[in-house]
Amino acid sequence: MLSRTTGLVAAFLAGLALVVAAVLVVRQLTEPSKSALPVIPEARRPVVEVAAHVCSALSVPLLAAQIDAESGWRADADSGQAQGISQFAPETWREWGRDGDGDGKADVWEPRDAIPTQARYMCHLYTVVEKVPGGSTRRGSTRLALAAYNAGPSAVVRAGGMPRMSETRGYVDKIMNDLLPKYRKAEKKYQGSEAKHRSKKSRAAFPSPSLPSPASGAEASSASASPLPVPVPSTVRPLSTAPGTLVPPPTRRRR
Repeated sequence: MLSRTTGLVAAFLAGLALVVAAVLVVRQLTEPSKSALPVIPEARRPVVEVAAHVCSALSVPLLAAQIDAESGWRADADSGQAQGISQFAPETWREWGRDGDGDGKADVWEPRDAIPTQARYMCHLYTVVEKVPGGSTRRGSTRLALAAYNAGPSAVVRAGGMPRMSETRGYVDKIMNDLLPKYRKAEKKYQGSEAKHRSKKSRAAFPSPSLPSPASGAEASSASASPLPVPVPSTVRPLSTAPGTLVPPPTRRRR
């Protein structure tokens, strides 16, 4: 009786272990990998790279992390209060919106207009918060500039720093503590890959000159057997073949 009970318990535990293992496998397959790095969409990279040079405070990872937090890279994002890939409020866009793609129209739904405008507006916000307490350091000024982008510059100035708004604080923390470190790693990986790609293309376009191959055994023996004749200068007279025979000096011409 005891052995039968022990067998049933062992079978139950084995079945439970299989169920737990199956659940873990399914969860691993269905959940996204936490270590996966974000990627800047290929179509957006050129405009982000150019926009990142509007002022020294900006960078490609910072703009990318901000866009990710704002719209998830969706050009048609609409929260009801803000629009487009960079999520501009209508009144802010009227003041800051510019034509970036050269079609003569400042369109908040066009990423080539919105992203450069986002960069110019962020550079402006950096100048606004530099005199706010906590805005004198690089990290502090970035946090406050992001807060001003989300809540408005007047909210940051009135608060004398980070506004007591849960949405704004969550927005800043998500960018600074989560998205920005990931985009920095992704950008470093991308630049390293690009450098290797450029190096390969350069080697393919300008191959190293090949050295002449060494002569084969037959060619080498033929070359040693038949040396090239050495020219004898005209001023040098050949020696006599008879041993002990002196060679008279050449006759000098009288002038």
